[in-house]
Amino acid sequence: MAGRLAPATPRNRAEPTIALINVVFLMLVFFLVAGQIARPTDRDMRLVEADLASARVPDDALLIRADGTTLWRGEETAPEDFAAAQPPGTGDDRVMRLLPDRDLPARDLIAIAGALRAAGATEVRLITERGLSE
Repeated sequence: MAGRLAPATPRNRAEPTIALINVVFLMLVFFLVAGQIARPTDRDMRLVEADLASARVPDDALLIRADGTTLWRGEETAPEDFAAAQPPGTGDDRVMRLLPDRDLPARDLIAIAGALRAAGATEVRLITERGLSE
């Protein structure tokens, strides 16, 4: 039986699951590392709770303890100094963010927000516990 070819054996294709597992693992490691880059807040702070807050974690905000002490980048500072160190906004937009302690009296919070407005803030935003977790 000359001229007849033997049946071809099927070629085994490599499964792409190993490559997929590697990609998923690398993404997991990336997000674990990226999640640790954000600066932690002061351990003694308990943030205000709000049901409808929709804020993201700010890159730079003024922390206010329950006794009215203001912290910026881990050091005590006056609200006016914090406002002076903020970059100018686009046009008339100069937003400043506050992370107040839940036990801070409202009158103290209003006084600090007023000092920021007097120092040039066009808008003062409060960051709450739910806002940090979203």
